[in-house]
Amino acid sequence: MIYLTAEQALFIHYRLLEETGGSHGVRDISLLQSAIARPMSSLGRKDLYPDIFTKTASLMHSIIKNHPFVDGNKRASITAASIFLARNDYTLTAANKELERFTSAVAAENRELKEIASWFKKHSRL
Repeated sequence: MIYLTAEQALFIHYRLLEETGGSHGVRDISLLQSAIARPMSSLGRKDLYPDIFTKTASLMHSIIKNHPFVDGNKRASITAASIFLARNDYTLTAANKELERFTSAVAAENRELKEIASWFKKHSRL
């Protein structure tokens, strides 16, 4: 499994805001580090997020809910999730409008991690 680093997430955020606009800046670096580390979490020797889709869901959910950036948290969350999947040989198949709708729903509603993981599984392919 290839995980994202906090430095990569910072770069993703920077490039997104350069291309789409918004306020640059990190609100809390420790919240970003926590979001990036969450997919790697384990209890004892057992992964808390045992497959690529639960790991992707935990990454997206944490970036959205931790709100580590001043602006662009939703954009950064779905982009980081997409890149995480790509680095592990998966491609998101959802159209941009569907990505926007889903990301906004995760941010606005109290979606269960299982539901987010299921969405990624349905909208990804090897």
